[in-house]
Amino acid sequence: MTLRSQTILPAGTWDSSGATDEVLIDFDRRHRRRIVLKTEAGQDLLLDLPQAARLRDGDGLQLDSGPIVKVRARPEPLAEIHAHSDAELVRIAWHLGNRHLPVQLKRDKIRIRRDHVIEAMVEQLGGHVDIIDAPFDPEAGAYAGGHQHSHDDDDDHHHHG
Repeated sequence: MTLRSQTILPAGTWDSSGATDEVLIDFDRRHRRRIVLKTEAGQDLLLDLPQAARLRDGDGLQLDSGPIVKVRARPEPLAEIHAHSDAELVRIAWHLGNRHLPVQLKRDKIRIRRDHVIEAMVEQLGGHVDIIDAPFDPEAGAYAGGHQHSHDDDDDHHHHG
C-alpha cells in the first residue's frame, strides 16, 4: 500500500517527536511536485503536491491517512570553504554566486556540493576547502531550485479522476 501526502508542514511548525516514519532525501530530489519516496520503514510514499516545493530538513509530510513522516536531508559529500578573512570569503562567495551554484552559508563558512573545478578555483582565490559529509540545505535564493528541475514533472498533462 502506498502512502500519500499532499501537504508539507514546514520545519518548526509541527512536533517532530510525533513523526511515525522518516524519509532521507538528497538535495537533487528535494525540489519536486510529484515523487515516490521510500521511507526508512520501507514503505512507498507518493508526494503529490499542488506545485513543486523544496523539502527541507525537518519538514513534515502530512499523510492523507493522518500520520506525519519527517523529512531528513541525506548527508552527501560537500566542500566546506573557509578563508583567512571575511573579505576573502565574500570574494569567494561572489565567484560562486556568479556561477549560479547552490550554496549553503554557515556563519564563517560556505558549503557547496563537491566540484573539483570549483574547489581548485577556491584554492586559487586563497580559500581552504575541507571535504565533509553533511546534509546540504542551501539558501533559497534567486537560483535555488535552478532551471534544471522545471521539466522533471511529466504528469502535468494527465487528468486524474
